[in-house]
Amino acid sequence: MERTRPPARMTGLVAAFSAALLTAGGLAASAPTAAAADAELASNGTFEAGLSGWNCSGGSGAAVSTPVHGGTSALKATPAGSDNAKCSQSVKVKPGSTYTLSAWVQGSYVYLGASGTGTTDVSTWTQSAPGWQKLTTTFTTGPSTTSVSIYTHGWYGTPAYYADDISLIGPGGDPVVLPSAPTGLKTGTVTSSSVALSWTGSAGATGYNVYRGGTKVQSVTGTSATVTGLSASTAYSFQVSAVNEAGESARTAAVSATTGKGSEGGTGTQLPAHALVGYLHASFANGSGYTRMADVPDSWDVIDLAFGEPTSVTSGDIRFKLCPVTECPNVESEAEFKAAIKAKQAAGKKVLISIGGQNGQVQLATTAARDTFVSSVGKIIDEYGLDGLDIDFEGHSLSLNTGDTDFRNPTTPVIVNLISAVKTLKAKYGDKFVLTMAPETFFVQLGYQYYGSGPWGGQDPRAGAYLPVIHALRDDLTLLHVQDYNSGSIMGLDNQYHSMGGADFHIAMTDMLLTGFPVAGDQTKVFPGLRPDQVAIGLPASTQAGNGHTSPAEVTKALNCLTKKTDCGSYATHGTWSGLRGLMTWSVNWDRFNNWEFSKNFDAYFG
Repeated sequence: MERTRPPARMTGLVAAFSAALLTAGGLAASAPTAAAADAELASNGTFEAGLSGWNCSGGSGAAVSTPVHGGTSALKATPAGSDNAKCSQSVKVKPGSTYTLSAWVQGSYVYLGASGTGTTDVSTWTQSAPGWQKLTTTFTTGPSTTSVSIYTHGWYGTPAYYADDISLIGPGGDPVVLPSAPTGLKTGTVTSSSVALSWTGSAGATGYNVYRGGTKVQSVTGTSATVTGLSASTAYSFQVSAVNEAGESARTAAVSATTGKGSEGGTGTQLPAHALVGYLHASFANGSGYTRMADVPDSWDVIDLAFGEPTSVTSGDIRFKLCPVTECPNVESEAEFKAAIKAKQAAGKKVLISIGGQNGQVQLATTAARDTFVSSVGKIIDEYGLDGLDIDFEGHSLSLNTGDTDFRNPTTPVIVNLISAVKTLKAKYGDKFVLTMAPETFFVQLGYQYYGSGPWGGQDPRAGAYLPVIHALRDDLTLLHVQDYNSGSIMGLDNQYHSMGGADFHIAMTDMLLTGFPVAGDQTKVFPGLRPDQVAIGLPASTQAGNGHTSPAEVTKALNCLTKKTDCGSYATHGTWSGLRGLMTWSVNWDRFNNWEFSKNFDAYFG
């Protein structure tokens, strides 16, 4: 059961009214006497066999010895973050039959219910049960219903709850037969980072598991899947099995496919296999001091000039000037700066103009602003002879209009116009144009949970707002280096929250980019993973540079996990990506202030 707001927000009057409605609807009525042919259908409702027969979301459940209502075991389930600790099982039933569901529970906001009934799904709950309290509800199955899901769950942000002696009484359904293995497994479209698969389904199957090299990588309900996050020019083998309530079938014979050669984010960008990216405070000074372009060490492969900023938020007119001498006494002349850029490029380095930053809000709300953006950015690139563009839109630059819910087909003008503007610049400068992006986690990985204002409104419209830009430009994108800093806790693909400062955060956040994820939990709207050569990890260079500084030892652990699958800790990645491009940092200036700790660690790791 889903609710738009938690019961904890109810007033006493509303709660009482809701309880009256439940009673009036029969949801909290006393259980009728079971018919002679009725039987106990819940499997291991006493939890004497641990969690056998039950599936608890996010690993939230455990069998405990105290407190118990009967026997020696009971269920303890703990909500965490956006997980309400739902524990469920599927039960075979007969069509057009009446069933009684009951359980003894203990805790705050504990729910008991049944879904998939074919008529009206039911649930009941208790606001507070300091001791064991019985919940009971009844339902009638639809004319073609042969199985239902029974469940119990708590509520977001509440302590653990307990359940015991869960019972479903009614006529038993026919036993489920294990499905046969699927047939006809074949490959479809193969790219440098993905392989499409299809197969012929199995009778009685409710879903399919997809295996890559013997490891399960996807579960789907249809007879096709696309495995993403693969390395370029690499051979892979795949198998598929069928599943239903009786279990899993044998796997198909393996089929093989070799991914295509990576495009390196556009022919001619010529980045090294592992690149170090840094922002250079070229237009301002701060506590780190000003660093001249000629003094940037050779360790840095991509140098982002921070920042090009708009004349106003909505003008699209981007300007860039060197730091004034009154602010930066050691600033070089324009001629020296341009000569130093050419010298860096002659040594194989890429120098980009970064647009935005913390203070540079850019909203291309009109086509006029879009066209001004293209012309003004082009002037900066031409004047300084730059290699491309870094998009560092932060704050309120990108947000989604209400009703814009599909990242694959955005309709919001600031999103659509930005995509169009970048494509125009790429077309103007050709394959050698380097395109990078530095979004915050709020605009990317948070999209796993929330996207824009949501289907009913009310959410922050900026949530996940970079996803349509990244997706539309993925074939032009050289590097995505999300800022793994100045971030709140973010849920990873393990449905657990991860926090800044250690290897775990970077592992989980990067795994999401390389594996892909359903946007706002919608399995029909999956953001495909990027190629590993398109991804770098963004970190602050020192404790002064930003919240979430990660020590060199923890950075090394993160790289080991993602590229070698060692030092992974508790998070299980969905692949091993030796082709991960590298690291990005804010900033070159702060790394110099910190005795080059960040770049020295990069050089030591990648040689």
